[in-house]
Amino acid sequence: MEYLPRVVQALAGDDYTVYAYFSDGSVRRADIKPLIERGGVFARLSDEDFFSNRLTVMNDAVAWDVAGNHDEAACIDLDPWSMYETSECVADPLAEEAA
Repeated sequence: MEYLPRVVQALAGDDYTVYAYFSDGSVRRADIKPLIERGGVFARLSDEDFFSNRLTVMNDAVAWDVAGNHDEAACIDLDPWSMYETSECVADPLAEEAA
């Protein structure tokens, strides 16, 4: 059976990056700037406060809580499979801070 990635934790990084912690133990860093530049639904992510403070995990995916009430139907979320396949596998940034 093929691995179906699930995001278990998300952390905002510098310059519109996201660290996604996956259920297989990997940590992947994704650059979200190209999505923001597309505009549309992703335009809200250009607000640094919104980007950092509304970032969460919903539907087993990296998501931004649009309304602030954890409504899974009202969020901006990223496909976990696509994120897993296209993002860079990196060391855990939280482990680096603790060292």
